[in-house]
Amino acid sequence: VQLQASGGGLVQAGGSLRLSCAASGRTFSSYTVGWFRQAPGKEREYVAAISWSGGSANYADSVKGRFTISRVNAKNTVYLQMNSLKPEDTAVYYCAATTRFTVVAGDYDYWGQGTLVTVSS
Repeated sequence: VQLQASGGGLVQAGGSLRLSCAASGRTFSSYTVGWFRQAPGKEREYVAAISWSGGSANYADSVKGRFTISRVNAKNTVYLQMNSLKPEDTAVYYCAATTRFTVVAGDYDYWGQGTLVTVSS
């Protein structure tokens, strides 16, 4: 599975962005997809994950109620809708895929290249 994240950019605090994770491969619908982020000088952290069917989703406490993860398997795409953005959301965002439903970065087998989100105050 190859993944490509897109949709990042510069936005003011309180604004919104939608990230996309486009995948290649026929078996994409079999994979859990997660979003992670890494801010400058910080470790990569978990953001959200969605099961292969879209029936289960999980969020980090820091984004719960503001971010929504969704997927359209027919389009091989997972989305991360980010609302009420804060300066502390500034990071490079990565999507990743795995066969299990997990929030642990080390359990993900495939990673996209990342897209930069910058939130100005």
